Amino acid sequence: MNEPDELPSNWGRWGEHDELGTLNLITDEVRERAAREVRIGRSVSLAVPIQPAPVFSGPFPPRTAEESPVQQIMMYTGVPVHADVMTVTNHHTLSTHLDALSHMVHDGQVYPGRPVHESVTMGGVVHGSTTAFAAGIVTRGILLDFGADRPVPADRAITSEDLDAEQERRGVRVESGDALVARFDWVKTRYRGNPMPGMTVDAVRWMHERGVSVYAGDLSDPYPPVEPGRPSAMHGVGLPRMGMPLIDAVDADELAATCAELGRYSFLFVAAPPRIHGMTGVPVNPVAIF
Repeated sequence: MNEPDELPSNWGRWGEHDELGTLNLITDEVRERAAREVRIGRSVSLAVPIQPAPVFSGPFPPRTAEESPVQQIMMYTGVPVHADVMTVTNHHTLSTHLDALSHMVHDGQVYPGRPVHESVTMGGVVHGSTTAFAAGIVTRGILLDFGADRPVPADRAITSEDLDAEQERRGVRVESGDALVARFDWVKTRYRGNPMPGMTVDAVRWMHERGVSVYAGDLSDPYPPVEPGRPSAMHGVGLPRMGMPLIDAVDADELAATCAELGRYSFLFVAAPPRIHGMTGVPVNPVAIF
């Protein structure tokens, strides 16, 4: 078993003030390579559709995992114009969202080793926030569909060997700067308090070695943890140590069907969240373009 100091880390790799993390791996050359993936012009969304919940007595956070992450307050102005106010719970399990690097803390620090009190304040996030996503994410995406035949069993944790095998099965290879999209076929049954599969630290080490720039999955960390007392793979190592942004709660079902139809598992990957600064996360609509 690896000790914590052997866990993959990018602290110091791009400087002590870096806020992009593995997004640094998306160079102009990587984006140019990604653009060549567009051949027929078809696009597919990876976001879970959200039906806002009406609010009649003031904004409130969802009380259960089944309640909508978006509350909507209608505004009537007295003129023929409609408007509304939206309250969003950014890290809700029913909302496809992009985690900023300040979202998770490792030993009192956030990426790349900044004390948490210097990064996250009551007035907002001053380091490692959604500010880093201002230009959006444009790169090549690779789908690894572990749930193609059936949902991944709840007691299964994905390893580097599984990642290698799925690459070979799909005829693709993850390269530096790529976005990795993982499908477990759990979009309809996840986050209900029951055991779930997910990625191991061994898998995250594989992502580190291959230069994955961003991870998007219908699941990320297994529940319960594979190694109790150890950092979780994606949110405990990938995000705070590697500086790898995570897109949580994606719906890759239509993407998987499109990849199977076209016989290709690589595409242009675009994620352009609202340009809202100083937050730990933000809703996002990732799009795959073929």
